[in-house]
Amino acid sequence: MAVLLFGFEILIAKFAHDPIIRPYVGDVLVSILIYCFVKSFLPSPVLPTALGVLLFSYAIEVMQYFQIVNRLGLQNSKMASTVIGTSFEWIDLIAYTVGIAIVLYLEKVINKPTES
Repeated sequence: MAVLLFGFEILIAKFAHDPIIRPYVGDVLVSILIYCFVKSFLPSPVLPTALGVLLFSYAIEVMQYFQIVNRLGLQNSKMASTVIGTSFEWIDLIAYTVGIAIVLYLEKVINKPTES
């Protein structure tokens, strides 16, 4: 799932130049992508993993607020600018939260105990 989501993120970054999909759908999907990536390596419980990913996403956004890419002298690095980001947006925090809410919902539906 992480590989599939990563592919979607690449397609969005490369081809979506609109005011909705690239900035908002991309941020929703990236939080799901990070969750799937972590879960593919760690057999950690759903809720702590989801909350950890959400806090990580928030931390990245806060670093954007403080212009960490510029402060580290990486403003000319396309990779650093892409991975860390360069512009803080409050709505991105909402997008990350929506992504994690989707994760929690899907985990609940997928892992629903069967009735005997």
